[in-house]
Amino acid sequence: MPKPAHRPIEIDWFLPTNGDGRHLTSSGLPKVGLFQQGERAPTLDYLRQVVRAAELGNFDGIMVPTASGFEDPWLITAVLAQEVQRLRFLLTVRPGLELPAYSAHRAATLQLLSNGRLDLHVVSGSSRFEQRSLGDFLEHDERYARTAEFLQVFQAVWSGHGQPHHGRYYRSGGGSPIAPQAAAPAIYFGGASNAAEQVGAAHAQTYLMWCEPPQMIAERILRMRELAATRGRTLRFGLRLHVFAAPTDEQAWAHVERLLEEIPKEAIEQAQLQMAAYESVGQSRQTGLVKGRGRRARELEVSPNLWAGVGLVRGGAGTALVGSYQQVADRIEAYSQLGVECFVLSGFPHLEEAIHLGAELVPLLRRISPACGP
Repeated sequence: MPKPAHRPIEIDWFLPTNGDGRHLTSSGLPKVGLFQQGERAPTLDYLRQVVRAAELGNFDGIMVPTASGFEDPWLITAVLAQEVQRLRFLLTVRPGLELPAYSAHRAATLQLLSNGRLDLHVVSGSSRFEQRSLGDFLEHDERYARTAEFLQVFQAVWSGHGQPHHGRYYRSGGGSPIAPQAAAPAIYFGGASNAAEQVGAAHAQTYLMWCEPPQMIAERILRMRELAATRGRTLRFGLRLHVFAAPTDEQAWAHVERLLEEIPKEAIEQAQLQMAAYESVGQSRQTGLVKGRGRRARELEVSPNLWAGVGLVRGGAGTALVGSYQQVADRIEAYSQLGVECFVLSGFPHLEEAIHLGAELVPLLRRISPACGP
């Protein structure tokens, strides 16, 4: 594969709008039974602190998630965008739970309130059980077909250049641009199934992946570049992952070993059963990384410094970079050499780790960016 031209990398953080804590099981799973309660509720005061820490830590943006148990991302973003001056907000939207024209109106308002600091992360849903709990009864591939139509209508409504739309899932009447003076929010999109890849190639600006070993990511980038090229398009690529970094490699691995030791075996088994029920191909790829491996921290190292242990008990992004600050920076640089330009990072808890990594890791990553220029 020819070596791509590089650009400065985007370094984003994650907003824990369903609670936060120091444990792998503090958030991201039902807080009942075997799973630990998060020590911190997603209060407005706490989320304000996380957002401010991300800006002070020199992160470029912050992802605002959505799922059952998470606070509403539109409302959260509307409030927190006023707390910072520079940080961008990567707001997560689920087609099927809202109409594209109405989403465009809300996005235009947030662009006004934030002085143009809004981007959209579009997700189609990973589990039929969660989707049905929210009133959405479409199956996997149909959800992605609807997402494609959602994005088509959203972009046409925003620009005002579209004709009246009469599709399978949506109708719109065309009309004037919603926000003629505002830049449309960039579209970030992820999904590992064939249906998802087709949507990403046709509509995304940034194709976002959960982190996997470099060879697997290289293969996905190559495939997505080819799919986009057949449509006359190019893509940026992003990775979503956790980070456990310390002054030394030994300290970082000792920390994740302690995190594993506090989780009962029954909790891991329960979480694995829960995630096995998802239709998400990306989730299957994440859980597949831990199959056949032991339960000690180093036994879950799937490539140098890439640890799959998070995926034992958490859905979604199940991998983390573990090591010294320099080792983690080196691994991120290696992914950037493959063509990854955006990294959405997280750590536990998100407030302290935004401060910690902003001081120790982000400066190392900022030294990578000039080297990645054209």
